[in-house]
Amino acid sequence: MDRRTFIAVLAGELLAVTAEIGAQPATRQYRIGYLDAGANPPIVPLTVFADALRDLGWIEGKTFVLEPRFANNRPDRLPELAAELVQLNVDVIVTNGTLAPLAAKRATSSIPIVMVAAGDPAGSGLVSNLARPGGNITGTSLNSPDLAGKRLQLLKEMIPGIVTVAVIWNEANPYPAVVFAQTEAAGRTLGMRILSLPVHDASSVSIALDSALQARVGGLITVEDPLTSSQRVQIVDFATRHRLPAMYGLREYVDIGGLVSYGTSRAELSRRGAQYVDKIFKGAKPGDLPVEQPTKYELVINMRTATALGLTIPQSLLLRADQVIQ
Repeated sequence: MDRRTFIAVLAGELLAVTAEIGAQPATRQYRIGYLDAGANPPIVPLTVFADALRDLGWIEGKTFVLEPRFANNRPDRLPELAAELVQLNVDVIVTNGTLAPLAAKRATSSIPIVMVAAGDPAGSGLVSNLARPGGNITGTSLNSPDLAGKRLQLLKEMIPGIVTVAVIWNEANPYPAVVFAQTEAAGRTLGMRILSLPVHDASSVSIALDSALQARVGGLITVEDPLTSSQRVQIVDFATRHRLPAMYGLREYVDIGGLVSYGTSRAELSRRGAQYVDKIFKGAKPGDLPVEQPTKYELVINMRTATALGLTIPQSLLLRADQVIQ
């Protein structure tokens, strides 16, 4: 075969291969449902989740699309929204918190469900076993029995003479109820009085805050939850205005002027949720993927707020902080 004939044959073969590749079906586009009991936008933007998927090789608008649904702090809407996602035949449902995965579980036993920051997956009946959840649900959990006590200890370290602490918690959500019970138990151990301030909607948050003021509590704890998170500006402003030292479960409160937070990073949990979705899209069964519990907590202190409240934060506490906002 001469050189000209060889090149012609090679070109023909390359054209045939190119045509074969062009005839192959396009990369599949996955539909990801997102279900949240809270308001839109959520405390951790959906872009954090989407960016984490992008880092894993998925492209929004090309290989996946998001179908977000928000109940806007109306838990009664969750069953309807979960049913919508099932009707859309999404490939996976990503849920935020505890109420959303409970609604999704009731809506489907076949579509994979990935929990992001579920409060107490085993205790609330979402999974029967954290190590091997079985069924169609897996993801990340917020639950840690020592967390409530640690928050009280931190408050006492900042304010040695503190006696009474008010706790704002959503009574419609199983996880805050667990955290409040743990806080009460820790309070008895530390010799502190715990004032219960249950809430169920935005208007009840205002009432709870007024009750804390009337009781002349020495400090305030807000249990993280879609409802309380949606009211974080109101809560932080109230605490600052009335010079009330407050501990929060999420750093996002401290970023807008709250005094101190101690808890897991919700942004990190959102990124972990993307990793679960990636594994499921690559063939893993959700029931075979262990539910991850928190392994690291971050302490964030806002020194500007401490100064405004007239507090001197102990150096020992500042040295332990993951971030000090000056």
